[in-house]
Amino acid sequence: MDRQTGTLYLVATPIGNLEDITLRALRILREADLIACEDTRTSAHLLRAYDIGTKVTSYHKFNEESKGEELIGRLLGGEDIALITDAGTPAISDPGESLVRKCLDCGITVTSVPGPSAVITALVLSGKDTGSFAFEGFLPAGSRERKAVLERLSGEMRTIILYEAPHRLMKTLGILRDVLGADREVTLLRELTKKYETILRTTLGEAADGGAGEPRGEYVLVVAGKSREERQAEKAAEWETMSPAAHVAWYESLGMDRKSAMKAAASDRGVSRREIYQALLEEGDASPQ
Repeated sequence: MDRQTGTLYLVATPIGNLEDITLRALRILREADLIACEDTRTSAHLLRAYDIGTKVTSYHKFNEESKGEELIGRLLGGEDIALITDAGTPAISDPGESLVRKCLDCGITVTSVPGPSAVITALVLSGKDTGSFAFEGFLPAGSRERKAVLERLSGEMRTIILYEAPHRLMKTLGILRDVLGADREVTLLRELTKKYETILRTTLGEAADGGAGEPRGEYVLVVAGKSREERQAEKAAEWETMSPAAHVAWYESLGMDRKSAMKAAASDRGVSRREIYQALLEEGDASPQ
């Protein structure tokens, strides 16, 4: 009988406070044949704190290809491996993402040992809408690339969550202010769950002007999405540049029939459907309702 393959455990570890480790996480870390760490020196503090003597190996973005193949081989050989990142849940803005894909392609079982996550912790502390959100992780290093990503998010109505390093924080805040507007609300969070946890709820304008103080440590930025009122105002401005016929045609291009398109255009423009129909007559585009 062929030997059964091992299991890859994605083990969430504390993002700051070591007491946030779960009982299951401790058991898996002790029982695994190997622990793959983003940085063995960083993870050593946690492992020593809980007297975990499991063998460790490094797995990070600089060796993910070669070490990933090695880990796959050990899993196929029947070993169980616990994957941990420096802090939080593995595979989020982390090379563990590619290892998960490789395991799934090879038929290796992957399971999660849930726990701390900076994304969720920051979101629930931010005071922003938690019903839906867009997580972008770390932005590209280049200013042009960062600006392109943020411009793509300029119309986003969901809460936006970003990670940022201290040496790039002020530049990113400046681009956010220029693209999303100085009045857009933002929450800056650092040292989450630690003794000196800092949470600043402000605006992009104030933060970009230095209101966040001297940047220290990794940040999570939680930016309010564009409000419905802002979006409606933008749409209203768009409608003003369109003729009634073009407005109706736009809705028809989305699959609406003529009657529904006229009703939607009338609602957008704050007029009656009869007025839209009359305008179509004058433009020679009044096909049957």
